[in-house]
Amino acid sequence: MKPFVFLFLFPFTGGILAATLRAHYEPGNLQQILSGPFNEIVLNGQTFDASPAARTGFSLDLREKRLIQMEGKAPVWMTELEKIEAKANGVRFFDITDNASLDGYTRTQGTPTYPTPSAHEQVTSVIKTLTTDGPRELLERFSSYRTRYYRSETGKESQKWLLSRIEQITAEAATPELRALITIDEFAHPWGQNTVIARINGSSTDGRIVILGAHLDSTNLWPFSPAPGADDDGSGTVTILESYRALLVADFKPLRPVEFHWYSAEEGGLLGSQAVATSYAAREVEVYAMSQFDMTAWVREGVQEEIGVITDYVNPMLTEINKNLIDAYLDIPYVETKCGYACSDHASWAKVGYPSIFTIESSFEHANLANIHTSKDRIDISKEFSFDHMLEFSKLAVAFAIELAGWEKS
Repeated sequence: MKPFVFLFLFPFTGGILAATLRAHYEPGNLQQILSGPFNEIVLNGQTFDASPAARTGFSLDLREKRLIQMEGKAPVWMTELEKIEAKANGVRFFDITDNASLDGYTRTQGTPTYPTPSAHEQVTSVIKTLTTDGPRELLERFSSYRTRYYRSETGKESQKWLLSRIEQITAEAATPELRALITIDEFAHPWGQNTVIARINGSSTDGRIVILGAHLDSTNLWPFSPAPGADDDGSGTVTILESYRALLVADFKPLRPVEFHWYSAEEGGLLGSQAVATSYAAREVEVYAMSQFDMTAWVREGVQEEIGVITDYVNPMLTEINKNLIDAYLDIPYVETKCGYACSDHASWAKVGYPSIFTIESSFEHANLANIHTSKDRIDISKEFSFDHMLEFSKLAVAFAIELAGWEKS
């Protein structure tokens, strides 16, 4: 029998946790992180391969110190290994090591006002062109990577593949006139997996941006293990990409600029979205509204199909607009739910004072919590994984873009 390294999960207290981890990990050669001949590790009752071979293709040093911000507490320094254990224990946090100034920005753009839904003809004309075929094909490919972990080689490869698909869709769907309004850029990160931003420039003098976001990375509880990430957040990734495609086909020319963001390293502590939000705040970029799509595919058997509208740590006025859009354009109802502190990338925008919201696949207790962050987060794991459900979220993304950004009248 192979020896084990047991990492028992305690309620998070820095001293106890650090002491527990130090009992199993010792300073030494950076390439030999685990001390002794251990080949397996147990996290939260699950056994994972911890051998050097399993860590091939990753640039993650488990002893690197990171500055972590948890709810209501002063930032603390933790190792990457302590981060992994904290995440496994359900602790939500920002990794603010590279963005410690995030709280230092104060928005001066005032409190925006939002219109009630009024572009019914335009929105419904685009919604009619949405399909499940494209998202299925894209997600089959996107979730075929062993992992999209942000510090893995396959994580970088998957991001480059996604970028190429966004560029291809833009070239095929946009007219030359519309294509001239579009920019597609990589927001570079030091870990190598970049955030992707597609922007459709607006035609009015109102430069406040409307943002639709999802995160492109995935993780397992033990980050070196397989993480197909079909629901978390491959579903959100292809959901907003399908809405982007449909808007281009409709020759959508917004009054306000619209940006589609695919964030890197959400699973590492909202690293990618923090970097983008910090950059926008530092440059005094005005953001009118930001909506996050993280997990859009799961419909629990025996439960009414619904849209989960997050009500904590979000902008309340924009959340009300989101509810109005669901009522006006979707075929299923919404349910109010909560997900806690720093639970997805909208939190990075809220942290600097930008209005942001989050919509998820269901009430939080009915979400796909048993499969995410495991090797079972696949499209074929259950009939509860629904591309028709994802289509409702693409409708919402289309409505959000048109109603919040406006549409230039021809």
